[in-house]
Amino acid sequence: MSDAFLSSDDFDEQAHHLYNEGRYDEALTVLKEGITLYPHAVELHIGTAYAHLAREEFGWARRSFEQALSLDPDHEDGLAGVGETLLKLGDRDGAMRAVERILQLGFQDDHELMLQVGRALFREGLVAPAHRFFDLAAAAHPESADAAACLGYASHRLGSDAGSLYWLRRALEIDAGYSEARIYLANLLYDRGESDAALHHLERTQPEDHFDELGIWRHIELKKSIYRLPDEDPELAPWLLRLGEVVGEPDAIDLLLAEVEAQQADGGVRDPYQLELFGTLLSELHAMQKKPGQSEPHLIMTLAGNSIRGTWEEILIQMKAADREWAQGSLSDFMASLARRGQTETGIVIPTTDAEAFIRGSAEAGVLRIVQ
Repeated sequence: MSDAFLSSDDFDEQAHHLYNEGRYDEALTVLKEGITLYPHAVELHIGTAYAHLAREEFGWARRSFEQALSLDPDHEDGLAGVGETLLKLGDRDGAMRAVERILQLGFQDDHELMLQVGRALFREGLVAPAHRFFDLAAAAHPESADAAACLGYASHRLGSDAGSLYWLRRALEIDAGYSEARIYLANLLYDRGESDAALHHLERTQPEDHFDELGIWRHIELKKSIYRLPDEDPELAPWLLRLGEVVGEPDAIDLLLAEVEAQQADGGVRDPYQLELFGTLLSELHAMQKKPGQSEPHLIMTLAGNSIRGTWEEILIQMKAADREWAQGSLSDFMASLARRGQTETGIVIPTTDAEAFIRGSAEAGVLRIVQ
């Protein structure tokens, strides 16, 4: 069919298909043909801009986004795209003005758009603003495993272990097969010194789930140390094979540098708990706030996404009542059961002396989240 009979939507659809296949040059060719026929088609200009952005042609991307926004100043995809482009060009103030405009226009309920903006901010190190957009995404779509996982990554970067544990486990509650979140959680637990809990999660991943050597090394190390496996054990073979695929065979110099880096000034080996997670040092936990009065109402959020309000004792009673297995059991046995399960998955000992200690300890373990 001649191009003259194609609508602007047809050009946009063709280009979108090519873009999704990573064929950016061909997508740009289609988009330029479309713009020749339909110079005022906003979507074609936006498509062109995203293709340039994918090719890291940031100047051209900015030009195309600005052309789109000159036709429709409040186009949400155009604002998100120009914000991401300005971040790449170092104009953080301009980028923040663009993404704030999206919120002013009322698009905070578009969870995919919120995730897009949050990820762009996160990649450029603007973690606190990114967390805000991830939070909006989770509020708009509570059953989004992506939104929960992104909140987990951002919480960790902001120094909140409890928040990170909760959101990563929330992502796995929504989607148990979310390997990226499980691997991140395992690495976080490893860095906290919770080796058994880290292995608990790593054993629920497959070698092909890993695209970074850190989790593979730690899986092998924990298998060998906890189960006392020799290097040639068949159980380690697929992991060693995947490690070779990810990083290749290390040479003698790499091994020497790794050994030197692991040593401390006194000649001892660095505590593995001090290792960095994805290049980010763990921040110190914030000091515990002063405990409120016993009669003050609180609000918690469970991993299942349910909110419960009341005093500590009332919340505990409601938690037990919501669990069919423990509906007729005692509160002490219910707390003990959840504490054991939480320790298995996080390595953190949850106190069961009273309702407040149990709930606060559960929050530190990421078993639930204290909202108020």
